[in-house]
Amino acid sequence: MLYAICKALHLLAVVVWVGGMFFTLACLRPAAAVLEPPLRLRLMRAALGRFFAVVSWSAGLVFLSGAAMIALAWRASAASGLAFNMPLDWYAMVGLFFVMLAVFLHVRLVLLPRLDRAIAAQAWPQGAIALGAIRWEVTLNLVVGVFIVFLVRLGV
Repeated sequence: MLYAICKALHLLAVVVWVGGMFFTLACLRPAAAVLEPPLRLRLMRAALGRFFAVVSWSAGLVFLSGAAMIALAWRASAASGLAFNMPLDWYAMVGLFFVMLAVFLHVRLVLLPRLDRAIAAQAWPQGAIALGAIRWEVTLNLVVGVFIVFLVRLGV
């Protein structure tokens, strides 16, 4: 039962993170293109700030629930007297999670403050450059996240 709860929380956190990236790139960004640069940059900054706060919680939940599932599987193996052999796709998920986390932290701690400085200085071209860099890295994370979903579904 505890494993099922951890898995449900894990999947919900992944849906929030990956789904939010898809929404931002495929829906919000194109819709915001009709706005003038100052309004567009302010809107995207406000939306990204809220989204990144949610992603912080989601990433933490992905990590904790994933670690708990690995620990529960290890404990079940040990209780039955078997060696725990973590599946290859679990190793891939763990490694790619840390890639996604590193990209997210770079966006959150480096690129978002760059966007903030550009908005504060009303330097709209620099803000557009910062937002473009954020878009590129969010796209990268979306691709990795979708790859993880396919990897897990295929059970490689």
